[in-house]
Amino acid sequence: MSDLCGGLPPEICEQLNREEQFIKIKVEKRRYGKEVTIIEGLNGTDADLKKIASELKSKLAAGGTVKNGKIELQGDHRDKVKEILTKMGYPESNILIIE
Repeated sequence: MSDLCGGLPPEICEQLNREEQFIKIKVEKRRYGKEVTIIEGLNGTDADLKKIASELKSKLAAGGTVKNGKIELQGDHRDKVKEILTKMGYPESNILIIE
């Protein structure tokens, strides 16, 4: 990772990476009228995404999974997800809620 940042400290590198990400949050209807919140645009390995997904799931008390580089959460949690991601250090201006 440090190779990408030209020798910057890892914390600064991570913050820069977060600021470059453009995150989209949307809700899709699935079978039987169930709603799923989908978060896309987060960069990182599957392990990184699983860590973020796990934190979101515990804070929202909802089930979910990581699929094809997207996080899927059961239920409509758009506003709460944005709030939690902002607290995790992602810039609010880069998080878009798609109605």
